[in-house]
Amino acid sequence: MKKNLYIINLCLLVVLFLSACNDFLEKQPEASIAPEQYLWEDAQLEAYVLAMYPGMLPSHTRSGNIFVYGTFGEDVDTDNMADGGYSTKYVPGQWKVDVSGGEWDFENIYSCNYFLENVVPRWKAGEISGDEDLIMHCIGEMYFLRAWEYFERVQALGDFPIVKTTLADDQEVLTEASKRMPHPEVVRFIVSDLDSAIMLMQETSPDGAKNRLSQACAQLVKSRVTLYEATWLKYFNNTAFVPNGTDWPGADKSYNDGYQYQAGSIDAEIQWLLQQSMEAAAEVADNFALTENNGVLQQSISDATNPYFDMFSDVDMSGYSEVLLWRAYDKGLGIRHNVPAYAQLGGHKTGLTRGMVDGYLMDNGLPIYDAASGYAGDDSVHLVRQNRDGRLWLFLKEPGQTNVIYESDLGVITQPIELAPNITSTDVEKGYATGYAIRKGLTYDAAQCVNGYGYTGSVSYRATEAYLNYIEACYELNGTLDSKAKEYWEAIRERAGVDTDFDKTIAATNMSEEAKNDWGAYSAGSLIEPTLYNIRRERRCELMAEGLREMDLRRWRAMDQMISTPYHIEGFKLWGPMQYWYTNLSYGTNKANVSSPDRSIYLRPYEITGTELAYDGYLWAMAHYLNPIAISHFLLTSEDNDVSTSPIYQNPGWPTEANQGAIY
Repeated sequence: MKKNLYIINLCLLVVLFLSACNDFLEKQPEASIAPEQYLWEDAQLEAYVLAMYPGMLPSHTRSGNIFVYGTFGEDVDTDNMADGGYSTKYVPGQWKVDVSGGEWDFENIYSCNYFLENVVPRWKAGEISGDEDLIMHCIGEMYFLRAWEYFERVQALGDFPIVKTTLADDQEVLTEASKRMPHPEVVRFIVSDLDSAIMLMQETSPDGAKNRLSQACAQLVKSRVTLYEATWLKYFNNTAFVPNGTDWPGADKSYNDGYQYQAGSIDAEIQWLLQQSMEAAAEVADNFALTENNGVLQQSISDATNPYFDMFSDVDMSGYSEVLLWRAYDKGLGIRHNVPAYAQLGGHKTGLTRGMVDGYLMDNGLPIYDAASGYAGDDSVHLVRQNRDGRLWLFLKEPGQTNVIYESDLGVITQPIELAPNITSTDVEKGYATGYAIRKGLTYDAAQCVNGYGYTGSVSYRATEAYLNYIEACYELNGTLDSKAKEYWEAIRERAGVDTDFDKTIAATNMSEEAKNDWGAYSAGSLIEPTLYNIRRERRCELMAEGLREMDLRRWRAMDQMISTPYHIEGFKLWGPMQYWYTNLSYGTNKANVSSPDRSIYLRPYEITGTELAYDGYLWAMAHYLNPIAISHFLLTSEDNDVSTSPIYQNPGWPTEANQGAIY
């Protein structure tokens, strides 16, 4: 039974504890069992911890919501992926401060604190009965979950209160606890929690199936968190987005007077963080091999299966070497998702951009624009895939390919053969956003494709990210790559089916060409140098459609150039030979169904009728690197509804007035 503890089959106990939390952390969990009678046995600790997994950790379903294309759709609204609608983040003035809600939330933090403040003292006193290793592991899991929740807050809001205990329902206490700590302090707190998790959790998950957190998961996330903060501090140095930077809003609060980085300076803090990232990443990368890619795209029962392809859509992911944590689903228990059904068509109208596709190298390691690359062009999807990086060849759909190999007698409505992408359909279940659809998450089993009844697993963390984190942290710290970083990079490229000589790629890189289709070519509005760019490119290509792109773009400060120069999201080359797939193309009017060839030979999904707010391209505002804090939080912690008396300060560039856009 423990095999599938990451399935939500523990809801018998989850309701007891998680339904009563609110933004101000003042309520005890409601339960039919008195709180003082709970959390005294290993099984009770286990139930409490595991009940929190589904709503917090990456999976196809979180917080009871069915993501339209699971984790594979989370890169939309970046330069990598587009869906059926543009984001107001890229239309300055349209993203506005909310009245209430938002990321200023403590519900999960409260649940973590309740557990830790009750369980840790009891454990130290030897008062919890059961298996000692399991008890320690459960405590480690909770430290991890609290760290993960705080990292979510840091990414969204930057500075954030550090609350380590549950708080009484007292206005003065809660207001005092609302003081925002500079984000380097929050990250230090996160690292401390992750170090506790690493110390307490077992090397392998107790269920033996990787459905539970393990020591390696905490090491991977530690490498992610510290790399995130190090690069944020580097690229936002001397701005309002870092403590003591110009116009940092935290400077207006007396509780931040005299703030000093724990390492002594911002540069020393960056160095410490990068060292921490490298050490944690190496602990994972040195112990978890990459899953094999045999270069086969299975198209019939007689074809060999490809472990690398299957890793993203298997029902049981426990046997894949690089998978550190995955979520299991169960058809019989009614714990399902819809990824397989959407993968049969356009991924719930979610597709790759031309920028993403063009960013992949040729298999000889050269960029597509290099004269010696052998690039066949983009007049068809077939040509686009030809002799390319094996990841693009494997995961980019092509009309005529087989989508279903293993038939079912369930009467499933599937698309067994990939047709020409239906770019004119407004149906999110049948339409294609960009013409470039992905195969990540596709299963060849028709039984999985009953609408709403998919039960393939979902990868939460995989070790390959640790390889990438180490490479980037090493180069950011030293300005060069050590032997370990080179080894990791060569291993990733070899698995991808790309020439492992990354120096050849670097030498052939033209940054002005890369800048056309990759926001990651920039930091703070300037082009970066080719080696760092190719490290970022590798990350982009390997982690495509895995939900990390926006995090990376923000920490690299990779959107400044769009403050003045619009960027146009594009898909495949519609106005070439592929236009003859269609008989109903209409453009140039407010009833158009595709973008006009006068705008671009490439499909522009947000520039069709002329009424779209993003019709003239994506633009950016500096404030958008962080989310605004909703006004209700200021009012609840202020005197006489005067927001200036609140200990909370608004994020840079955002007003303290509801329904208003960014100031800059």
